[in-house]
Amino acid sequence: MPGGGTRTFLDTHHYEASLRETQICAVIVSRAKFEARLTWAELHHLQVLRSEESSPRVAYFHLAPRLVFVTFPTFSGPLPVWRGMELRAEEIMFHGRGERLHQSTPRSFVWNVIAIDPAQLEHDGRALTGKNITPPLEGRILQPSRRDLARLRRLHAQVCRLAETKSKMLSHCEVARVLEQDLILALVTCLTTVRARIDGYAARHHASIMLRFEEVLAERLSQPPSLLEFCELLEVSDRTLRSCCTDFLGMSPNRYVRLRQLREVRGALRDADPDTTNVAEIAHRFGFAELGRFAGTYRAIFGETPSTTLQRSPGTRFTAF
Repeated sequence: MPGGGTRTFLDTHHYEASLRETQICAVIVSRAKFEARLTWAELHHLQVLRSEESSPRVAYFHLAPRLVFVTFPTFSGPLPVWRGMELRAEEIMFHGRGERLHQSTPRSFVWNVIAIDPAQLEHDGRALTGKNITPPLEGRILQPSRRDLARLRRLHAQVCRLAETKSKMLSHCEVARVLEQDLILALVTCLTTVRARIDGYAARHHASIMLRFEEVLAERLSQPPSLLEFCELLEVSDRTLRSCCTDFLGMSPNRYVRLRQLREVRGALRDADPDTTNVAEIAHRFGFAELGRFAGTYRAIFGETPSTTLQRSPGTRFTAF
């Protein structure tokens, strides 16, 4: 059923829950107090998203394999780094099915998403251009013509404006169908009349290192390996791992691990019962021994003390859409 809407988030965990509803799994690591506004529209065969985020952050995405995703930034403003490469204003990212990758942003940022069933994209590609459009095995950075990309941006923005201001219009099947037909034509054109940026071996190798880095971290987040142990497990040098983290995450491995731990602490505090849990217990569980330093860092990142998070209603739940 076509429809749409918009919602504002002050917590990365709630934001992640809404992204999961759109088949995007994400681990969001914020470097400052977080705020995001997510606008979405469901058409007949297309899903359209726009995310406006207020602070710098790193995200580790896992895109659902049952959909094909195309992402692009707004024309002006800060540009994201996808998989260690800055996406230029005139480029789009054509993602592989089930792709896992990092995205980092330097400050406030707006990113746009179009998702479509791969069979529908293949059908529309043949019908409109006579060409087969097959998602790449790994995400590719494409550069459509300025005119074609401008049309895609304009139609995407039009759908998002309706979702924000007149969401009931999107529930009308014919309105949704007309919008979708125009948007699919613009999307297919951008995917078939483009130049592609070619990744070298080093870029692909570094991307694989970062995926394995995330796998090891997920397995041992409460007691993460030292930098030396990470290097041994990943079979890379200290210099290579530091370089990869700088390129992909915009920070050192140790800094990223600490922010990931803080994120987990916040989730645990938010869901804990304040009558039976204390801050020190959860902080120690994730490797924070110096409580004073931990509390100061926590407040700087999340804009509130750990005890404030804990004293909220235990197990506060959130409905995404």
